[in-house]
Amino acid sequence: MQGNKSSLKQRITTALVLVPLVVVGVLFLPTVWFGAMLAVVVGLGAREWARLAGLSSRHSQQLYAVLTVVSLGFVWFVLNWQPGLVVLLLLALIWWLVAATWVIRYPASTAAWFAGVWRRTVIGLLVLVPAWAALVALHGYGEQGPRLILLLMLLIWGADSGAYFAGRKWGKDKLAPLVSPGKSWQGLWGGLVTSVLVAVLFINLFSIRVEHHLFFIAICIITVFFSVLGDLVESMFKRDAGVKDSGNLLPGHGGVLDRIDSLTAAAPVFVLGTLGVCL
Repeated sequence: MQGNKSSLKQRITTALVLVPLVVVGVLFLPTVWFGAMLAVVVGLGAREWARLAGLSSRHSQQLYAVLTVVSLGFVWFVLNWQPGLVVLLLLALIWWLVAATWVIRYPASTAAWFAGVWRRTVIGLLVLVPAWAALVALHGYGEQGPRLILLLMLLIWGADSGAYFAGRKWGKDKLAPLVSPGKSWQGLWGGLVTSVLVAVLFINLFSIRVEHHLFFIAICIITVFFSVLGDLVESMFKRDAGVKDSGNLLPGHGGVLDRIDSLTAAAPVFVLGTLGVCL
């Protein structure tokens, strides 16, 4: 019991420090600096992914992180060409749909991605790079961009909270017991209800056009489904790597990947959906 209280205190303390920093960075940094800040996060996440992928030496993990961040520099030029951005996000969508089939078929699907370290390192790029591109592109679309990023984060945080409380009270039917035994269908529905409330609040605050209301809410619901998928995919890789957390950088929260796994899947889908609605 004492250990649980200590862990909860660490989680709250870390969140109280990180959340204001994230909000200030999203709202007030120029897009170039926001992209740079996010690149640091991606680099830290890439180092943790290298460990999950089977790169055991610190040197190889650091090299993978550096190469991942360097690849963001090439993607930066794509962001100035909207058709290129759309293609990148569509490819990310396809990747996450493939990943969904792996989660559904786990552990039989392990052979599709576990064989060969190189394959798992490429998957890390598919997880991290499109998410960075989506968030930086969204941030650069006028004053609505940073607000939409905050909405995306609120959707994920709200869905996590709703799922936690609904799952504790009513959760009995496991969502993916072989991947993440703690998740339930009841928790998923609770998270979706919370995310719809967040979307409706955003509509009222920022005057989304009436004809777009239902479509916008649908985008938010689909985004939450993909956020859950991102969490499950990381859980699948951690399970096969035999680790509980991706790292220990964030006290009470584990590693960077443990905090951004939902965002990596949700961001490309959210940006694809909102490009024609709010921008």
